[in-house]
Amino acid sequence: MEITTQLEFSIQLHQKTVQWSLIASLKKKMTNLLVELQTEELPPKALEKLSEAFAAGVEQHLRNRGFLAEGSVTTAYGSPRRLAVHISNVLEKSPDEAFTQKLVPVRVGLAADGSATPALVKKMNALGITCDVAELKRVNDGKNEQLVFEGVRPGIVLAEGLQTALDAAVKNLPIPKVMTYQLADGETTVAFVRPVKHLTALYGEQIVPVKLFGLNAGRITRGHRFHTTEPVTLSCADAYDAELKAAKVMPCYAERRELLRKLLTERAAQIGGTVIMPEDLLNEVTALTEWPIIYESSFEEEFLAVPEECLILTMQLNQKYFALRDAEGRLMNRFLLVSQLEAKDGGAAISSGNARVVRARLADAKFFYDQDRQEKLETRVDGLKHVVYHNKLGSQAERMLRVKTMAGLFADLIGADRAKAERAAMLAKADLRTLMVGEFPELQGIMGEYYAKYDGEAEEVALAIREHYQPRYAGDALPSTPVSLATALADKMETLIGLFGIGQMPTGEKDPFALRRHALGVLRMLIEKALPVSLNTLIDAAWEAEKAVPGVTDHREELRQFFQDRLRVMLRDAGYTTLEVDAVLALNPEKLDELPKRLAAVRAFMALPEAEALTAANKRIGNILKKIEGEVPTVVNEALLAEDAEKQLFAAINDVEPKALQHFAAGEYEQMLATLAVLRGPVDSFFDNVMVNAEDPALRATRQALLKRLYDVMNKVAEIARLAK
Repeated sequence: MEITTQLEFSIQLHQKTVQWSLIASLKKKMTNLLVELQTEELPPKALEKLSEAFAAGVEQHLRNRGFLAEGSVTTAYGSPRRLAVHISNVLEKSPDEAFTQKLVPVRVGLAADGSATPALVKKMNALGITCDVAELKRVNDGKNEQLVFEGVRPGIVLAEGLQTALDAAVKNLPIPKVMTYQLADGETTVAFVRPVKHLTALYGEQIVPVKLFGLNAGRITRGHRFHTTEPVTLSCADAYDAELKAAKVMPCYAERRELLRKLLTERAAQIGGTVIMPEDLLNEVTALTEWPIIYESSFEEEFLAVPEECLILTMQLNQKYFALRDAEGRLMNRFLLVSQLEAKDGGAAISSGNARVVRARLADAKFFYDQDRQEKLETRVDGLKHVVYHNKLGSQAERMLRVKTMAGLFADLIGADRAKAERAAMLAKADLRTLMVGEFPELQGIMGEYYAKYDGEAEEVALAIREHYQPRYAGDALPSTPVSLATALADKMETLIGLFGIGQMPTGEKDPFALRRHALGVLRMLIEKALPVSLNTLIDAAWEAEKAVPGVTDHREELRQFFQDRLRVMLRDAGYTTLEVDAVLALNPEKLDELPKRLAAVRAFMALPEAEALTAANKRIGNILKKIEGEVPTVVNEALLAEDAEKQLFAAINDVEPKALQHFAAGEYEQMLATLAVLRGPVDSFFDNVMVNAEDPALRATRQALLKRLYDVMNKVAEIARLAK
């Protein structure tokens, strides 16, 4: 048990005494608080984080100062033109705070006659403490007897506490790009995410007199930009949500998003479709609208001849439309749009106007598609000479040749069609020279597949052009065919070996070339696709194809360690413990696809009652073997075994070893480790009754060889000594 010092005990007792006194004597008034910053249009992609951060910042500062009573609830609000927070159970004055201030040691602070020394006077003046020396307490802190002042810090009114909270909250917002603007006085310049038009601060029905960005707090805000003309006068903090809704503003970001999701889903169902609703688009549209209204529009069926990815991306990126699929999963020539206007004509004009807009956009996409197909992908490869990959690694054309070489090598290693893998690698980046990808970089690889098919390329080649980018992110699908896998491995390994070769390794949080993502992609392919090739083989093969590049040096060992670190992270994220991962990776298994089986076997083994004793014994054996000078003996001379315990262990190993090795060879790792359980008794008896380091060199060597044989069979699946407690 930790011993509390006299000083700590005195402080705790004093604080509790004052607290009890305050609770008993004060009747604290509390009500709910609302703060709103009404602004110009906020950046939509940052709105959710801004609203959450603003609410959290105000809450945290008020809580730290003691303004929030038990059961206080904070609600964040965020819309295109406002950040707000509502907090319940807020005290009008923070409670007095008991505090204890250590001053100086007694020997330093008091003169022989008990009066204050200049050192003590200086310390008290610096801290603003005024009292008689006799009122100071003497407390032993374990080292010295200290002079201590115990007092009560008076609470502050809400206006003071809220002012501090607001100043801190707006200062620490995660603003993507700060905007500088001039206040109404025409002289003062301030910086914030967007100009603030109104500041509202209500404590119940009362205005809290705080200031921000040159504005005095009031109860005035603005409603919907188009449906309201007059300012909104808020009656009280609790009426905020209802009174803004009456002014056609839904202030809660989360509520607005869920309403949008519901409205879009229902409207799509009404016309016999399902809505394509990526979360990023839904979030952005939520941040763009204060009063969402759903309308339907359409475009000409002829545009459906364009690849659907082009149409969907055009609608999503340029216009924030929601595309639709029919019951068979085909893209419809209809789409949904979100407006802020409750149109008197039911939305006919809005739908018609947006149809004209999307028609022009889709016409551009069709033009790009038609033009691109007039030139084969193969003829575009030469143009990659004019696309810079990296100033130290050359052009995309030069990189393509290296990737092509690696793709051929990797195809041989994993049993893929070499010619098709090389063809896919040659064409993989050709779509970078197309009009469509120039307009929509997000479509690289996707358009390459379409154009390759149009050119008559083999199906596997076309698919590999699309899939060689996979996995693009965590959880993304892996390449689906051997040709795609060979091409994807080549693309990622060239990136890794090349950038490591010029010293561009990730540092800390900085990873501008996404090398961690590339490494995880390689590891996932090796493991989840059970590819018959080791990581070391891939690294060495990639280096052979890369080493001729001027300025590239051999950093294979650093790359191997980088992969090991990524592998550890990946396996821990999959739910395995650090000990389990370390035990398995300590053996540097060549076939990474066996890792899940090895880890599962280790976990099952550790659940056995014999596991703790066996792991401890394994660790002990490892330490014994490490201390042997020269080569470790491997031959057991049975004739020299004299003790019953070592004879029993020898017999047990002879019985268990063949079974264990048979299971191991068959990849039955869990069964293999389970067979070791019977060794616990003989192992324990051996260490209890046998001295390994016997004086007789021959006997000592035999006993060491016996332990070496035991150690080898126990550590086939994992280095189980690392599991010892």
